[in-house]
Amino acid sequence: MITPQGTITSLVTPFRENAVDLEALERLIEQQLEAGVDGLVACGTTGEAPTLAPAEHRPVVSLVAKLAKRKALVIAGAGANSTREALDLIHLNEDCGAEALLIVAPYYNRPSQDGLYRHYATLAEATELPIILYNIPVRCGVEIAIPTIKKLFETYDNIVAIKHATGSVLGAADLLAACEIPLLSGDDPLNLPLMSVGGVGVISSVANLFPKSVKRLVDAARSGDPAAVRETHKHLYPISQALLTLETNPIPLKAALAMRGLCAEDLRLPLCPLAEEPRRRLAQLLEGCTLD
Repeated sequence: MITPQGTITSLVTPFRENAVDLEALERLIEQQLEAGVDGLVACGTTGEAPTLAPAEHRPVVSLVAKLAKRKALVIAGAGANSTREALDLIHLNEDCGAEALLIVAPYYNRPSQDGLYRHYATLAEATELPIILYNIPVRCGVEIAIPTIKKLFETYDNIVAIKHATGSVLGAADLLAACEIPLLSGDDPLNLPLMSVGGVGVISSVANLFPKSVKRLVDAARSGDPAAVRETHKHLYPISQALLTLETNPIPLKAALAMRGLCAEDLRLPLCPLAEEPRRRLAQLLEGCTLD
């Protein structure tokens, strides 16, 4: 069973005039592959998955699989607040060539821990693909508790990792003390500390912009080169923090990608373009940026 690790980019979904821009997506994928990333996530949070219809989800995952398979791990989002809908997404992703699944905790309906366990158990039993749990309580209104994660990991062989995006380094350390599940950082500003407590890699949004720099940080952390990790983190931290705090992800990220000519700034409502003042601050950061 695959163990996702290293540098994994959570891809944006480019839009143009409210339609998926597959040409821009192809350019982004090729840039990522050239940088040597270890995996690509299609249709995750950064990819605005909740706004994608199944008819749009399919070509996005299919394109990532077509271009990246055998070069990087192809991971597809299958999160929903309905277990039935998540099952449908799993089967769609299987048909499109996904090699692994990223499944966020159900959002809005705030299930109990027993409900969370049953949700993931149902999904794990419905597929042979590896599943990465995705714990991001600020988005979902519910946190997958450590005992629930431990029980799922120890019960299902195809639950292989967790994307940890709780904002808590102590929470990550507590989880790794209780459970041997491979942990992937889902908070770009915390990539260094999360890897320092035992993370095996990152699922990164900022890697859409700077895949080589994110990979350099991750590779240095995994090889035990603290000086290189600190130096790369020092340069990555300001832009990573800005992309997550100037406005809801991926609003600042799409603005930055547009400034770099990589895709249009188009977003799907209810997300809307970055306001003037944070746009000015983001442009200043990018102007002085030496990352690659």
